[in-house]
Amino acid sequence: MNSPSQQKIAAIVQARTGSTRLPGKIFKNISDKPMLQHVVERLFFSKLTDQFIIATTTSPEDNAVEEFCIKNNYTYHRGSMNDVLSRYYDTATKFSADIIVRITSDCPLIDPELIDSMLNVFLAANKFVRLDYLSNVIKRTFPRGLDIEIFSFAALEKACNEAKEIFEREHVTPYIYQHPEKFTIENFINEKDYSSHRWTVDTEEDLKLISIIYSELYKPNSVFYFEDVLKLFERRPELFSINQNIKQKSLGE
Repeated sequence: MNSPSQQKIAAIVQARTGSTRLPGKIFKNISDKPMLQHVVERLFFSKLTDQFIIATTTSPEDNAVEEFCIKNNYTYHRGSMNDVLSRYYDTATKFSADIIVRITSDCPLIDPELIDSMLNVFLAANKFVRLDYLSNVIKRTFPRGLDIEIFSFAALEKACNEAKEIFEREHVTPYIYQHPEKFTIENFINEKDYSSHRWTVDTEEDLKLISIIYSELYKPNSVFYFEDVLKLFERRPELFSINQNIKQKSLGE
C-alpha cells in the first residue's frame, strides 16, 4: 500500500525469545496461535503502514524467530541482542523506511486504528513543522500494552549515532525523548485516562488476562479494538484484578 505522505512507513516489531519473567513468551499460545502471530496479524489491519518487519537477534536461541518468520512469510531482520537501537536502525536502513512505528512483541492487543490515528497526526504535523517523535507512552493515558512510538528515520539515525548510555541503546527511543533540545517531541493523549489498565504480557498473570480477553473477543480474519476490550471490562470488572499486582520494569532494569 502507498502512504499518503509518499514516504515509506514501516512498523518494526522487536521480538526475541529471551524473557526473564516469562521465557519464550512471544510463542505462548493464545487462541490457538503464538502471541507474536497475533501481534503481526493485528498490524495488517493498519491502513497507513506500508511494511511490517520483525526485528530479532542474531542469538542462536532466536533461530526459532527466523524459522517462524519464514514459515509465515513475514519480513524480518536479525541484529544485535542488547543494542536494540542499532537493530532498529539497521532494520530501517535495510528496508528503506522513512517513518518507523515501533511495536513490541508482548503487546497482543495493539490497536491498528490507534496506530493510524497517530500516524495521521504525525503526517499532518510534518506538513507544517518538523516532528521527530510522537508517542502515547511518555504521558500515559492508554492502557499499557497499546504502546506506540512513531519517529522519523533521521531521528533514529541521529539517536543511533549519538546515544552512549547502555539503557539508551537497549530501549531504542530514550535518547530521543530525553533530549527535547535536539528533537521535536509530541505526546498523543486520550480524552480519558485508561493508564491503570495493564494489557501487556510479562508474567503468567498477564498471559491469563490476555487469554481471557481473546477467548471473549477474538475471531479469525477480523480484529477487535481498544473500545471492545474496555466494554468487556465493563461487563466483567473482575478481570481488572488479575494482573494489577504486576510492577513494570523501569529503564535500565
